[in-house]
Amino acid sequence: MDLLAYIPSPSSGVIYLGPVPLRGYAFCIIIGVFVAVWLGGRRWVARGGRVGTVADIAVWAVPFGLVGGRLYHVITDYELYFTDGRDWVDAFKIWQGGLGIWGAIALGALGAWIGCRRRGIPLPAYADAIAPGIAFAQAIGRWGNWFNQELYGKETTLPWALKIDGDADAGRVAGTYHPTFLYESLWCIGVALLVIWADRRFKLGHGRSFALYVASYTVGRFWIEYLRVDDAHHVLGLRLNNWTSVVVFLAAVAYLVISAKKSPGREEVVEPAAVEDGADVSAGPAPATATEASDGAPAGSGGADETGGADEAGAVAAEAEPSKKP
Repeated sequence: MDLLAYIPSPSSGVIYLGPVPLRGYAFCIIIGVFVAVWLGGRRWVARGGRVGTVADIAVWAVPFGLVGGRLYHVITDYELYFTDGRDWVDAFKIWQGGLGIWGAIALGALGAWIGCRRRGIPLPAYADAIAPGIAFAQAIGRWGNWFNQELYGKETTLPWALKIDGDADAGRVAGTYHPTFLYESLWCIGVALLVIWADRRFKLGHGRSFALYVASYTVGRFWIEYLRVDDAHHVLGLRLNNWTSVVVFLAAVAYLVISAKKSPGREEVVEPAAVEDGADVSAGPAPATATEASDGAPAGSGGADETGGADEAGAVAAEAEPSKKP
């Protein structure tokens, strides 16, 4: 009996949950988001943050990230949607695949920044908490490319080659190819584990865990881009994503070095303490109490309080009163 010499591709990119159809690509993205929020929440609480904060900010970050990822893909592959014979409406069909991680991270960071400002917490600390979760989410999301039979590499006869079905409309030629989706998925898992280890070993803070994730990911992405055979813009002989990987890698390394010098160590406080009755943490400090307002000093710090201040006032009054003895 011959052993299976390749990885089969799904015959359909749709998963049916009973009568409900669910695109495999969308399913992988959804699972990835849940994993990222779950792990990020655990790491945030371990750093002293409040339960639910990561999920609350994700409500801003995730939609921004999806829009950013789609925008990057559509802009860099505009010929797929805005040239003769193409339908521009397809640019909105995100379930068919096409999310650029660079745009997703950039616009997702903007959404996270908005959420962090509303909660009064520092964005770098939040980014550190969710960094490995994002890497795991990417590892899961890449399997969406497997469902869509897209973004594979050069032809190969290796035992783990990916079998692709021919499709003239999609521009696919039947054969066995490098499973670049699998390579990137495994690389992202390694990146996530590296960030978790380094964070524990070196107590990374002030955004350095996130910078390590970015730098590590771009190294693998640069290599994987060499294997891919899908159409892409080239600059000086390199694919556009190769150049993007180089620029982002250098920026991440620079941030690691500069941040370590300017803000060594890790943040001691990542989120303001809970406020009574659900008051907004960004509303400012609570009004001073009556004792704190007295003489502009808090109780017990030199102002008049109910014990020491009253005793001192009584002593002064007794000394000032004339003696009634003859």
